[in-house]
Amino acid sequence: MEKISGLGHLFMTVFLYNFSIFMVIPAITDVTMSALCPGEDECSLAIYLTGIQQAIMGLGTLVMMPLIGNLSDTYGRKSMLTVPMCLTIIPLAILACSREKSYFYAYFVLKTLISMVCEGSVHCLALAYVADNVPENQRASVFGILSGISSSAFVCGNLSTRFLSTPSTFQVSASVAAIATVYMRVLLPESMADEIRRNTKEEEVSISLLDEDRNSRKNQVRVFKTMPSFDDTVSLLRSSLTFSQAAIVAFFTSLGDVGLHAALLYYLKAKFHFSKDQFADLMVINGISGTVSQMVLMPILAPTIGEEKLLSMGLFFNCTHILLYSIAWAPWVPYASAMISLLAVFAHPCIRSIVSKQVGPSEQGKAQGCISGLCSFANAVSPFAFSPLTALFLSANAPFHFPGFSIACAGFAVMIAFVQSIMIRAVHPISSFKVRNYSCVAEP
Repeated sequence: MEKISGLGHLFMTVFLYNFSIFMVIPAITDVTMSALCPGEDECSLAIYLTGIQQAIMGLGTLVMMPLIGNLSDTYGRKSMLTVPMCLTIIPLAILACSREKSYFYAYFVLKTLISMVCEGSVHCLALAYVADNVPENQRASVFGILSGISSSAFVCGNLSTRFLSTPSTFQVSASVAAIATVYMRVLLPESMADEIRRNTKEEEVSISLLDEDRNSRKNQVRVFKTMPSFDDTVSLLRSSLTFSQAAIVAFFTSLGDVGLHAALLYYLKAKFHFSKDQFADLMVINGISGTVSQMVLMPILAPTIGEEKLLSMGLFFNCTHILLYSIAWAPWVPYASAMISLLAVFAHPCIRSIVSKQVGPSEQGKAQGCISGLCSFANAVSPFAFSPLTALFLSANAPFHFPGFSIACAGFAVMIAFVQSIMIRAVHPISSFKVRNYSCVAEP
């Protein structure tokens, strides 16, 4: 019963946090365009700035995600959740005050710096929390439900944007982000692994009364070990073939997804003159499809056909719906493409579930942080490839007429992930062992 209550509070925390983040997405494109290129439907400066921001955020989270995951293995999921959730409020509060050019630049700088720590960290820590409290044979379904909660927040956030003015959107977003932080600190219990760590620390404190110097040295070693090194990441990736294959799939999937989302709104605005309301409608369709898929279909399909096949299925349809966006010939085509996401959202929960079964209970934060770090690396690489392509093919200087060319390239990146996913074979999970022990045995 305590586990169920803990997961319920975690789901509510994730819902409130994502609600506050997602509700500003339809509005931020118009705010950016108004601040940088008022009165225009195409703005290369906005595209390049968005790409630079995404690259800097990706490089920052590439370093921070493994660190946050490791620290959560030592100091607890709840403690580490507090940092990103508090920091996220600041840039939202800036645009809640004003959307003038100076305020936008202040938002842009702070959003970039804070996202180097916060981007994806709440989701990463939530996954580790679930892995702490859910048996292996149920993780795929619960990971799917967690993603479904995020999708439902996506729907509710975008629906609320549809009926709010732009100033009210940012004011409500900042308020909900603050409520989410307070809710998490007051009601979310420590995870099972956190309780074990706390009990262990209490025992160590009693032992330290007998040998204070020895305990001090132990604490120094423990703090040092929370700092992930490149060798630690390589060792983790080499711990099993399944883990390394899942890491490759995660990288190319994120590369394609980021390429799509970075270009899509500017592409639709330039080609079909979409605005905040059309963006919100499109995102609501995406969100409803994702919610139904992850909360209804995935718990049914995952135990039946297995995570590996479900992963390949999701990547196939993800690739299909991205390519359909790229060749949209009428305003209704993006809406039809969004509906395909009903079968395209299985990939990330399946990857996370596969990875969680390849490490021990005390290394869930490290494993999820490693995958999040690779996804962040994809976030950093993607703008260098897709932002120039988007700006070029939306301009009058395009080498040939194909406004959705950068989106088509994103679809090909997901196709690479799909091909790699076919090669993943089910193996007996090694979660009863720690990765470092496995590595010592595996290497002569």
